[in-house]
Amino acid sequence: MNAHQTTPTGLPRARSIGIPFGGDPGPSNAITDVSGVQVGYVTLIEGDGPLRAGQGPVRTGVTAILARGRDGWGTGCAAGFHSFNGNGELTASHWLAETGILSSAVLLTNTYAVGTVHRGVVDWINQNRPGQLPWEFPVVGETYDGYLNDVSGAHVRTGDAVTAIDQAHGGPIEEGSVGGGTGMCGYGYKGGSGTASRLVALGTQTCTVGVFVQANFGRRRHLTIAGRPVGQHLLDDNPLEETNWFLPAGAGSIIAVVATDAPLLPGQASALARRATLGIGRTGTTGSHSSGDIFLAFSTANPGQLGSEEGPDSPQPGQLRRLEFLGWDDIDGLFEATVQAVEEAVLNALVANSEMTGRDGHRMPALPRDRVTALLG
Repeated sequence: MNAHQTTPTGLPRARSIGIPFGGDPGPSNAITDVSGVQVGYVTLIEGDGPLRAGQGPVRTGVTAILARGRDGWGTGCAAGFHSFNGNGELTASHWLAETGILSSAVLLTNTYAVGTVHRGVVDWINQNRPGQLPWEFPVVGETYDGYLNDVSGAHVRTGDAVTAIDQAHGGPIEEGSVGGGTGMCGYGYKGGSGTASRLVALGTQTCTVGVFVQANFGRRRHLTIAGRPVGQHLLDDNPLEETNWFLPAGAGSIIAVVATDAPLLPGQASALARRATLGIGRTGTTGSHSSGDIFLAFSTANPGQLGSEEGPDSPQPGQLRRLEFLGWDDIDGLFEATVQAVEEAVLNALVANSEMTGRDGHRMPALPRDRVTALLG
């Protein structure tokens, strides 16, 4: 199978239905094309019928993104974040703003499972990195899956976060209704987890930018694909807007994680995170007030030079640190790659999906791929 066309289980990706994209994707067209980055999922689907808080139905999960894999846990990465619209949560953001260092994994889940997943990361550290606490700040992001899922029920457990970390791997990764994206919706269609990457020539070297999104945002009539306002022609079969759901149309959220192996300063990582705003804008969103649109970016370059971790490459206490980084005038290619990869990751989350029915019979249709192909033709 061509990893650019299908997911590991054979689900179609956006390129397979003729959606054109700019830029040069990496081998897997995924965030894992950045060397060392791993992604793991726990997907929880159980029950049908009326909502009974605490009992189901369940349509949720956990995603773990490891910047340097399990073996590189604790080695700091230059990092930054951007809140385009703040109706959401990203833990450790104050610490990221203070230091510009990401040293833990990034986990994504539903809105009311943030605390549980945060505790699960601590449990994993206690089991696998004894002595590394108390100076660990787990990063957990969320989007709201209450239209399909018993979001108030405690269905995500601490052990699910541990399992997602343990199952994280490189190479091609699954998309659609998996992990934290299991119960999410996007542009009035089934949304969820999506990823993409771009290769960027910088002088004599080639760097990689990889993106992962948990997409749960957007209003159907705004959906734009390859610059075409396709959503205006797909207004039928839109149960999210047709039902008397308590959230306004366009509500939801999106978390985007941007990884690169290009050497960056924390401020430059923040600049990369800001460009994710343009990437989601290409898909049509106008940034609903009820959508939490929060973006994190990190660089895997300069291992051992940022944090207080101990290792053979780490400076001794009091010793000067030395960072390699690109000049600000040299990173426009990374900005372009980020915008392109975020756009494609969102569309991959929509394309690699099927219809789902959740709590109270709430139904979320899948993007009609044949109709999209015809509209783009």
